[in-house]
Amino acid sequence: MIKFLVPDIYLNSVYDLDLELLKKKNIKGILIDLDNTLLPWNSSRIDEKMTEWLLNAKKMGFKFCIISNNRASRIKECAEKLGIPAVEGIAFKPAKRVYIKGMKILGTEKEQTAVIGDQLFTDILGAKRLGLFAILVRPLVEKEFFFTRFMRRIEAKILKRVLKKESDKN
Repeated sequence: MIKFLVPDIYLNSVYDLDLELLKKKNIKGILIDLDNTLLPWNSSRIDEKMTEWLLNAKKMGFKFCIISNNRASRIKECAEKLGIPAVEGIAFKPAKRVYIKGMKILGTEKEQTAVIGDQLFTDILGAKRLGLFAILVRPLVEKEFFFTRFMRRIEAKILKRVLKKESDKN
């Protein structure tokens, strides 16, 4: 089970992502979480830095699709503002169908798809169950849904173990 919670990359934010590395791995599409990955939790405010990052990634040939467990109306609003598609309806990550639907929207195969998110038990677990390249980022802000705060405590313990094992390998 633990192997499904180990991200391929762990970063402070999407801004630290080496897009050239993704290109070398033949990644063409990115399924990306909304809350605390692209935008602060429950916010629809998009800052200029995020807009520039997305624009640069699109210029490099990457396609994006939002996958989120938030309200459909909010996901749609943010997707329109960001200019990228989203899996519509309630996502229920880590269900495989959400990721499969996102890949269909992107027109990518598993080996061409990366997932970026801030939670082990939703974003990373769902990605790894399908064999997708999984990128974990730190949450943008501490404010979030009460259940997510609870799950973060468990995630922190697992992440500490995972990162220790990775550093022991090197």
